[in-house]
Amino acid sequence: MLRFMSVGDSMTIGSAGEHTWRYRLWQHLRDSYGGPFALVGPRETLYDKATDTPTSYEYADPDFPRAHLAGWGEGWLHMAPLIGEAVRTHRADVLLVSLGLIDLGFYTNAEQTAENAARFVAAAREANPRVAMVLLPVIPNVRAESDAPFATQVSLFNDLLAKTASDLDEPRSPLLLASPPVSYDINHDTYDGTHPNTSGEHKIAAAFADAMHQAWDLGEPYGA
Repeated sequence: MLRFMSVGDSMTIGSAGEHTWRYRLWQHLRDSYGGPFALVGPRETLYDKATDTPTSYEYADPDFPRAHLAGWGEGWLHMAPLIGEAVRTHRADVLLVSLGLIDLGFYTNAEQTAENAARFVAAAREANPRVAMVLLPVIPNVRAESDAPFATQVSLFNDLLAKTASDLDEPRSPLLLASPPVSYDINHDTYDGTHPNTSGEHKIAAAFADAMHQAWDLGEPYGA
């Protein structure tokens, strides 16, 4: 049994009424991965914008394993202290990580965010020395179009994340940097300049699926 844990911020947890990219990836793996697998994690809910709390179970299609470790407004800073226990308790084999936008927007600069990413990796490996990780670079949002210093920080962090993935990669615990969706357009793939709509969900799921297929021969290319 291969256990996948999605780790992320608001783009990963999703909000009430959405499918989420987690659902799109689960559909893909269900149809293309040749062995048993599960989505695992300590949380299951969506974010409820009406109550400003992560308490909603109103998925567009709730009939899938909804477990994850994602939170609205949470980043590397918040997940680094949580990931060890989550990996240990839920016996995660593969972490699918999409973090950084919140950190850079509100909490830490690019260098500090990269340091927290390294702490995250170390904590995950302490819990499971053979855990594999797929890291998605930050997808610039609408703020990056009007805030040049923020856009610079996003670009710098993505460079540092690539270096972190290269420096910390090891055979028994591979660290894989996914390619950002080439055709991702915040005007067409989000509903507010940040959070993915249906096409955005598919493109983020494809980024993870294609990275795992290309690097590890896991499953098939997305949409195949």
